[in-house]
Amino acid sequence: MPEPIVLIYDKDCPACSAYSQLVRIRQSVGELTLINARDDSSIMQQITAQGLDIDQGMVLKMGDKLYYGADALYMLSLLSSRSGLFNRLNYHLFKSRRVAKCLYPVLRAGRNMLLKLRGKRKINNLGLADNDRF
Repeated sequence: MPEPIVLIYDKDCPACSAYSQLVRIRQSVGELTLINARDDSSIMQQITAQGLDIDQGMVLKMGDKLYYGADALYMLSLLSSRSGLFNRLNYHLFKSRRVAKCLYPVLRAGRNMLLKLRGKRKINNLGLADNDRF
């Protein structure tokens, strides 16, 4: 039986939400469960306890392992089904860990801009004093 695969992302970010709805993983790997990082959940408590700032990166949980930010994007590309244009593009763009690490800050900046334009606050799961700055 495949390990549970969970993607924790910001549902209030249109880009994050669209990505999470479009990404498909191979059936042989398992089923992808989506969790809104803005909801209080045991997995968000685990992420916070590990000191991971959800505003700096989405989290992919596979079994007991957490992949954060660019590593989550990289892992999702490797697990992707390659069916459909989006998933093929996702695979080819992020199948390199180095490319994922270079592009992730740009994607995060886009998220921050979208949140600001929509008047949404960051999640601030770590309770950082200056986390509202974009």
